Amino acid sequence: MGSIRLTLCTGLLGCAAALAPAAAQAADGRGVTVTPAAPAPGSEVALRVGGCSGTTGNAVSTAFVSDARLSGSDGTLAGETRVRSTAGAGSYAVKVSCAGSVVTGTITVVAQQGGQLDAPDALLSSPVAPVHAGGGGTAPLASADSRASGPDTAQAVTGLLLAGFAAAAVGLLGARRSRGPR
Repeated sequence: MGSIRLTLCTGLLGCAAALAPAAAQAADGRGVTVTPAAPAPGSEVALRVGGCSGTTGNAVSTAFVSDARLSGSDGTLAGETRVRSTAGAGSYAVKVSCAGSVVTGTITVVAQQGGQLDAPDALLSSPVAPVHAGGGGTAPLASADSRASGPDTAQAVTGLLLAGFAAAAVGLLGARRSRGPR
């Protein structure tokens, strides 16, 4: 019985330790999140802002075609806008004004990929890299930028919780086997 208790306590402590940084990060909650993380010029972007008091706000950046109107509740506002088609690659400041407070962030615009072929000889050349094919409508989601971003906080916490439950289950099965058949 002692190993079961030890396994469960260890699993609970592991989960509590994993949740503490996430809770501390969520306590601040201030910041601007742009989706997609690195848009090309002319792309639509979704903005999510944490740490605002009020239910409406306005996001301004030289990268945007027009200011983004944001709305929401509980300190989180969301909205959409478009990146200027003439925006060059680089980082741009984003300033969000909401109910007397200001939250700042950045948007990183990447150079637009693809385009027109310059010469007929380009049609005869071999591809240099594999073609991103398949996946239907998910192909844009599987770009190199999105693969490099990694899991967010919610996904990391979920993974740690599942690992804790798996460890507890293994401990319980090991304790049951060590007792033998009855």
